[in-house]
Amino acid sequence: MLADNDGVAFLATAVPDESVSFYRDQLGLELVEDSPFALVFACRNVMLRVQKVTAPTPVSHTVFGWDVADIRETLRKLAQRGIDAAFFPGLPQDETGIWASPSGALVAWFRNPDGNCLSLTQFPEA
Repeated sequence: MLADNDGVAFLATAVPDESVSFYRDQLGLELVEDSPFALVFACRNVMLRVQKVTAPTPVSHTVFGWDVADIRETLRKLAQRGIDAAFFPGLPQDETGIWASPSGALVAWFRNPDGNCLSLTQFPEA
């Protein structure tokens, strides 16, 4: 029923000015709206709504991610923009923060200004 419709992803922020800088300036997403309720970014076929709240609680799992063609190059570019990979105890990540999943996908994580975990995934060639 909804498979032919574009998705809308929701995140929350208590620091909207930092979030604008993070998503627009560091990640390169287009800011399409800044209302009293949310920041809205264009992200290909997904609308990313970052809701303005007083006290979001960061969660321990990944809340949003991107499918990238070259994870190492993407991580390098993010690092140039001041975004560091997140490392997790007990997870075998390489020195750049990349974990090789059992499926062959390469995955890395980083955090947004509110402390939530975002991810990059390079899926194996089909």
